[in-house]
Amino acid sequence: MPRRDATQERFFTSLISGHRDATRQVVQELMESDYPAEKIYDRLFWPTLEHIQKLHRADQLTALAFNYATRLLRSLIHNIQPQLEKSRRISKSVLLMCGPEESEEIAAQMTCDLLEAEGFDVYFVGGGVANDEIVNEIGEMKTDILVMFGAVPNTVPTTRLLIDRLHTIGACPNLQIVVGGGVFNRADGLAEEIGADLWAKNPSELVKALAKEPDRRMTSSQRTVGRKRRGKRNAAAA
Repeated sequence: MPRRDATQERFFTSLISGHRDATRQVVQELMESDYPAEKIYDRLFWPTLEHIQKLHRADQLTALAFNYATRLLRSLIHNIQPQLEKSRRISKSVLLMCGPEESEEIAAQMTCDLLEAEGFDVYFVGGGVANDEIVNEIGEMKTDILVMFGAVPNTVPTTRLLIDRLHTIGACPNLQIVVGGGVFNRADGLAEEIGADLWAKNPSELVKALAKEPDRRMTSSQRTVGRKRRGKRNAAAA
């Protein structure tokens, strides 16, 4: 990307100001210079979204600016998605969840787009869906991969319970569980603690991790989620 830092700053400033034409112009200039859509996701959209989220968490961005930026960024992502280079179809299904906040949905949407371009069959459920419904859907679809991308702190306990239940009932025993973004980027070891098989910091890294380690699964001895509770049940039974 030409003058990468300057381009990002120009894009960010236009977003938080709500200048729709100016933000579209930044993207258009990159496309006209034959900059691949995948790199625009990775080197413009994603770092800008992370910066917006960081400022928002620190109360350094007004609600107005945050709403301008997230709504406009989502529109731009939607418009550029058809430009992503498509790979040959992979016979694997992905059910993708995220936190309930707008910025986390955008992160998850980017992940969906890149996974679909890579050839996966992607089903984007978003946030706010009860674990019972997720478990039923995984069972009915025979889902290959469950992704939680862009979790917020108050959704982690629910995610823990979901993973514990999936392992306890043995729903889709070959299911691969992947997490990334959101609170998982800020809490070292959290992904391993809740029993995820893979984790990634950003959407493009997640796609690469799935391609590199499609068979990786956390063993029962490595999982900490649910272990204490199961130990209590076993002790009681004895």
